[in-house]
Amino acid sequence: MEPNNLATKQTNNIETIRARLEKDGRTKRFHLGDAEIEYIQSRGIDILRLHATDFIQKRIAPAEPKNDGHQTPTKGHPVFIAQHACGCHDRDTLETFFAIQKGKPLSDKEVTLVVDVLINWMNDQIA
Repeated sequence: MEPNNLATKQTNNIETIRARLEKDGRTKRFHLGDAEIEYIQSRGIDILRLHATDFIQKRIAPAEPKNDGHQTPTKGHPVFIAQHACGCHDRDTLETFFAIQKGKPLSDKEVTLVVDVLINWMNDQIA
């Protein structure tokens, strides 16, 4: 049985995911504050990519993440805010927007896709 979500039977690339997120309105509901923008600018986007990869691998990538649905704070780090804006803060939203089924671990390719979407959103925020 296929998941009933926005991503069913659609191409899964950055542009289509971004279009789904914009249609939902989530990318407009979340914004980085001055402190988060300063954090990104002081460390650089490459460091943020490392942080994002680490957070996704530890908190989202497992087949059954610990405390799924409650594992991503809404503040405290730019990546956390980006995860909410980009629909990848838990496995339910990941399935909805990225068409990545719950119950299976994310592949390296899927982790990279999620991180790329996060980085693109953060780049838009600091532009």
